[in-house]
Amino acid sequence: MVRTESKPPWEMAILVIRETAASAAYGMNDLLCSAGKDWMLITQGKPGTTLINPSIVSATGEAMAVANGGWIKPHRRLSDDYHPDVICLLEIAVAPDKNFAHSLSLEIEWLKRYWEKGGTIAAACTGSLLMAEAGLLDHQDATTHWGFSDFVRDNYPHIRLHPNRALVTAGEGQRLIMAGGGSSWMDLGLYLIARFCSLQEAIRVGKVHLIDWHEVGQQPYAVLSCTRQAEDAVIAKCQAWVAQNYDQPSPVASMMKISKLSERSFKRRFKQATGMTPIEYVLTLRLEEAKQILETSDVPVEAVAESVGYQDAGFFGRKFVQRVGMTPAQYRRKFQGLRQHFATY
Repeated sequence: MVRTESKPPWEMAILVIRETAASAAYGMNDLLCSAGKDWMLITQGKPGTTLINPSIVSATGEAMAVANGGWIKPHRRLSDDYHPDVICLLEIAVAPDKNFAHSLSLEIEWLKRYWEKGGTIAAACTGSLLMAEAGLLDHQDATTHWGFSDFVRDNYPHIRLHPNRALVTAGEGQRLIMAGGGSSWMDLGLYLIARFCSLQEAIRVGKVHLIDWHEVGQQPYAVLSCTRQAEDAVIAKCQAWVAQNYDQPSPVASMMKISKLSERSFKRRFKQATGMTPIEYVLTLRLEEAKQILETSDVPVEAVAESVGYQDAGFFGRKFVQRVGMTPAQYRRKFQGLRQHFATY
């Protein structure tokens, strides 16, 4: 849930495991600490009021060796009575291996309980794998590092994965937050500052730390991933076509024509390759593009609908509500501050 009441400082935890990169954990800690303080220090010579109180946490709270020879000393351990406003799951240095979580049962069970109590979980890069392992992303939109797209599709088939998107929010109250790329903890940190503090403070922190928002997302890398989405070369060709032409009339019929398969064979092979029916796949592409437009512009909803392939704005609105859980206008209002951020930054 987007916070509107005044309650600084916000308690934000950064969960670390042995596969965490120390640079990301301490970098996120410093970025969140900056909110409210550093802009005033630089411009007026005196630190401002702390808006976020970050803590580095682990299952045991004990100091540990982490990825790349780093060393982290957490501030505290996880416990059932610990309930920060947000817990951050940063990139983890693991191979795409289905057994990566076998030693993380304590962390995963804690995340499940925290979510049920109404907590907000924010993940950067491969940190979203912990969300997936906890079952929190089933039937939800999600993103992760493009190099793990196949792993997620193979091992968590109920997730609606969008590896080309730099930021995805999902779940009840949009309490699941994911940023996709390798340095996306910086994007995630700015998003959290904008969402919990203010747009203006996020802009200030970004300027202090010289952070460029990843406006283009992971699209250049997603092209590589797209070629691996389906081992079936015929379906992969259809995916590549529809990624550029989803707004055209009858895209499923056009893909079927490109495939040169019978309708039955095409639908069977498409579902086997992507985990979705052709219609579901097109709907996902259209709604994701619509969400991007709503997040970053003031284009009328009717024009948004038309731009993604729907002539009937009412039909588009119903599909949007079914998938996203709110109307296009409501979704736009939630991201009004971020639209200004993109325009200003």
